[in-house]
Formats: sequence, C-alpha cells, structure tokens
Amino acid sequence: MRVELSVWRQDGPRAEGRFESYTVEDATAEMSLLELLDRLNDTLVEEGREPVVFESDCREGVCGMCGFLVNGRPHGPADHTPACRQHLRVFPGVTHFRLEPLRAGAFPVIRDLVVDRSALDELIRAGGTVDVAPGTAPDADSVLQPHARAERALDFASCIGCGACVAACPNGSAMLFAGAKLAHLSLIPAASGQRAQRARAMSHVLDEVFGPCSLYGECVPTCPAGIPLEAIALVGREVLRAAAVGAGRDD
Repeated sequence: MRVELSVWRQDGPRAEGRFESYTVEDATAEMSLLELLDRLNDTLVEEGREPVVFESDCREGVCGMCGFLVNGRPHGPADHTPACRQHLRVFPGVTHFRLEPLRAGAFPVIRDLVVDRSALDELIRAGGTVDVAPGTAPDADSVLQPHARAERALDFASCIGCGACVAACPNGSAMLFAGAKLAHLSLIPAASGQRAQRARAMSHVLDEVFGPCSLYGECVPTCPAGIPLEAIALVGREVLRAAAVGAGRDD
C-alpha cells in the first residue's frame, strides 16, 4: 500500500516551517498513524536524513502525548480517538495525509509535529490539585460518596490532556479541558475545600492564556475521552458559585 505524506517540518520555535513530501511504499492497513511515521522515519534514517520529530508514549490512548493535525483535524477523522489509535483501515480510499502540529496560539511549535502544551499545565497548577495537610489524609473509604456521583467524577477525570480540544476550537479555547477538571474535582468530597478558589484561579488562566469559548462544539468529537459539551457550561456554573461564596453565600 503506497501512502503519500505532506509533513510539516520546522527546525525550531523561531524557524520558518514548511511542508515536505514523502512516500511510504510498504504501508499496511493495520498501521496506526504513529506506526506510519515510524516507518517513514526508519527510511529517513537509513537515507541519512533527519527523521520527523513527533511525540508518543503509551500508544494505547491513555497518555495524551500523540497529538497533531491529520488533514486539518486533531488526531484524525475518527471521533473520540487519539492519533495512536487511528489506523489506516479507517481511511478507506485515502492515500494522502497532511500532518502538521496542533494549531493554537497557546501551543507554540517546538519542532516539526511537537508543540509546547505547558499552557495546560498552567491550568492544572492554578487549580487542578487538592490541598491535604500532612498527616491528615483520611482512609479512602472513610468519606462515603454515592456511587453515581463517584462514577460521574470518574467520567470527567478521564480527560487525558492531549490538547485536541484547544486545537479544534476556532478560538483556541480550553474550556472543555478546564470544565472537565472543575467538574471532576467539584464532585469529590476531599477537594470541596478549594472549590471556589479553584474556579477563580482556573478562570483567570483561561482568560489570560486561551481564547474565549463561542460554543462551536468542535472540541467534543475530537476529544479521545468523550468529555461532553456539558463540561463547558460547568465552568460558568463554578465561577458563578465562587462569586456567590465570595459574597458570603454558599449553596
């Protein structure tokens, strides 16, 4: 199976990027997009040329490292599927792929298909943690929680932080990512103490670093974890709740 690739090459953050054309002559339908890049890089190295730089780790759809644009769409055409799990067999009749880094103002290109996604880390540092005083952490089963509430928290916690939602959004918004974190932690008893503070801090980073959300909804189908659009509404709810708490009222 012959596959033609147009791959974005960029030597560094300040270098001018360009597309370069390659051909993989022995691709198979079972190959994932990352395995296709592996095969291309094997050929480039054998020829003494620079391999394409891209990120990957677990290759099981869990780590969130393998994010890039495939024919203009984060991860590729299959909904709710990371690039490492998108195989050539799901592209019937497609023999040309344009691969480029995630395009978002908050994600500057480092090299080739690798971008700096530390802006998401800023959101986590702002409020994606739980404060527990040393020596006071309760046993896991000492704070009871309804099963349905725990399952709902786990659904939001499934976000893998790949950044596809930001790249898919025409405004470069991270509301889906932030909403998943706020919703997850608001449902956990151990994290309730910082709920208002967390919402204020994360909304500040959203305003400073990312674009506004206009509810296009492009983020949802590209999310490998299937985080629902409801997560975006939960950001506003948590911010309003934080304002009420600051005004001396709590719900």
